[in-house]
This record gives sequence, structure tokens and C-alpha cells, in this order.
Amino acid sequence: MGKIKAVLFDFGGVLAEEGFRNGLLELGRRQGLNPQAVSENGRRIVHQSGYVIGRGSEGDFWRQMRQETGLRGTDEELSAVILSSFVLRPRMLDFVRRLRAGGLITAIVSDQTDWLERLDRRDGFSAEFHRVFNSYRLGKSKWDASVFDDVARELAIAPAAALFTDDTREHVERAISRGMQGIVFEDEESFLRQAEKLLKA
Repeated sequence: MGKIKAVLFDFGGVLAEEGFRNGLLELGRRQGLNPQAVSENGRRIVHQSGYVIGRGSEGDFWRQMRQETGLRGTDEELSAVILSSFVLRPRMLDFVRRLRAGGLITAIVSDQTDWLERLDRRDGFSAEFHRVFNSYRLGKSKWDASVFDDVARELAIAPAAALFTDDTREHVERAISRGMQGIVFEDEESFLRQAEKLLKA
């Protein structure tokens, strides 16, 4: 399959519906708050609290969210809405299986908390991948471009041999800045078309 040896996928927004954003929007709607404000605050606070890189806890995150947005509910109740909003995309997982069958390395590179591990226990997706790189365990997120150096080194490949896709343009741009190839994920159809073209190059 051409010069690409590894295909790296973001999780939420690529392999699955963007459960973090969608879950926060849903919580805002249910509780009569501004859904967009709840979502935007959540994206900021998950980093600010340190939860996304394993330096803060789920409790720290929800405590700050309740203080700043007016959300109500226990940690367990609030997290359950987030987790239920992550829905795997079968077509994307079928593509991952085809890549593996073709001899390519597949990996997840996700800015996620320990929720990713809970989702894996529920859905069993990690078995489809050679590696899962989770910011919660790495202690580093994709906002730090050096994470892509770390991933290439761990997979024992040159950065140019990796294709990375993410629904956040800035993350794709960082991967490209470290020598990787990249696709900004907008929808399954356009991603698959672009990926097939690059893999045949």
C-alpha cells in the first residue's frame, strides 16, 4: 500500500461520534443551560484541570465544571451522559481491519482521559489496533507537537511513513509539521476517498 506504513486515528470525531462535545451539549440542553457554553467550557476545563493528561481526576474536572457552568449531578451521572454519546462508526472500523489485513500498522492517537479505557471495556475496539496512544497515559496531549515524534519513535517508523487523521485541523497541522502526512477528518466518505488515494501513491 504505497509508502505509508502506519495509519493513525483520532478517536472521538473520527473512529466514533464526538462524544465529549455531544455529551456536553446534551447536558446543557437537559439542564436548561446554554449548551454551546457548556461544551466550550468543557473543552477548556478538561485541559485546565489536568484531567486530559492524567494530572487531574474526573472529580477535579466535574467539580470545576459545576462551579463554572452551573451543571448539576454526581460525577457518575454526568460522565454516563458523556460515555453514552461515544458511538463507534462501523465503517471506520471496517477500514481499520482492511488496513491491518494489508500489513499496515494501525494506532489510535487520542486526547482522552481514562474514559477511553472505560469505552474500550464497553466496546472492545482496542483489539483492532497495534497501539493506543492516550494523552491521559502519555502525560502529553496533541497540543504538544512532540507527541507525534514520540508516536513515530514508539512505532519504529519514519514520520513520513505515517498518515494521521483528526477532526481538529490544528492537530493535523502539528502532525504534518513533524513530517507526517495528514488528513483533516470532515466525514467518512471524503476521508476514505482521500486515504485510499494516499495509500495508493
